[in-house]
Amino acid sequence: MLTLYPDAFPGVLDTSIIGTAAKNGLWQLETVDIRDFAVNRHRTVDGPPAGGGAGLVLKPDISAKAIDSVVRPDGNSGDDRPLLYMTPRGKPLTQDRVKQLAAGPGLVCFCGRFEGLDERVIESRGMEEVSIGDFVLAGGEVAAQAMIEACVRLLPGVLGNSDSAAEESFETGLLEYPLYTKPRMFEGREIPAVLSSGDHGAVDRWRRAQMEEITKARRPDLWDAHLKRQGDSPSRSEDHERD
Repeated sequence: MLTLYPDAFPGVLDTSIIGTAAKNGLWQLETVDIRDFAVNRHRTVDGPPAGGGAGLVLKPDISAKAIDSVVRPDGNSGDDRPLLYMTPRGKPLTQDRVKQLAAGPGLVCFCGRFEGLDERVIESRGMEEVSIGDFVLAGGEVAAQAMIEACVRLLPGVLGNSDSAAEESFETGLLEYPLYTKPRMFEGREIPAVLSSGDHGAVDRWRRAQMEEITKARRPDLWDAHLKRQGDSPSRSEDHERD
C-alpha cells in the first residue's frame, strides 16, 4: 500500500473476520510512505498543476520512486501483481473484478491525495485506475480499504460459511433478497409467512422474485444486463408482465 498516511492502515481491516484472517496468516498488508522518497527537508511531495488551477498534484519523480521501490518499472522483477490507482475517474470496481483480484497473486495499490497523480506516472507505470463510486473522497485510503476488504473476504478460509458469498448481491447479477430473523413480529411487522412455511421450493421462488423486483427498481443497469443474459429485452419482459 503506497500512501501519504501509513498510519491509516490497517484501520478497519484489523477488525472482525478480516482482522482475524490477517492474524491467522491468510493475508498480509505492507505500507510504504510516499513521503520517504521526497528529496528536500520539508518532504515535499506535491506541486501546483501545470497550466494553472486550484489544488496540488502529486509529483511524478517522487511518486515513481515510491512505486519502483515495490514494483520494478521494467517488468522483469517477476512481480505480476496489478498496480492499482484509486481515483474517482477510474473504472468502477465490480464484484467480478474483485473475484479476479482475490484469485490473483496480490496487488499493489497507490492511494492518491490532493488533486491527483501526475498523468505521466499513470502512463509509464501502466497503472489500473479504479473507482469505488461516483463520489469524491479526500484521498484513496478509504477506497483502498474497501477494495481490500472485498477481496480478502473471498479468500479461502476467511468466511465461516462459503455459501454466504454465493448468495450475496451481484453474485448472480441481481441484488440480494430481504433478510429476516427472530423475533417473528417486530413493531407490527411480521416475517413473511413463506419463510416459515418449511417449503424450500416456495422460499427459493420468493427469494428469486424479490431479487428481481429489487434489482429492477433500484439498479436498472443491472436489470437490463440480466435480461440480456436471459436472451430477453426490457420491452419483451414488460409485455410478459402485462400478460
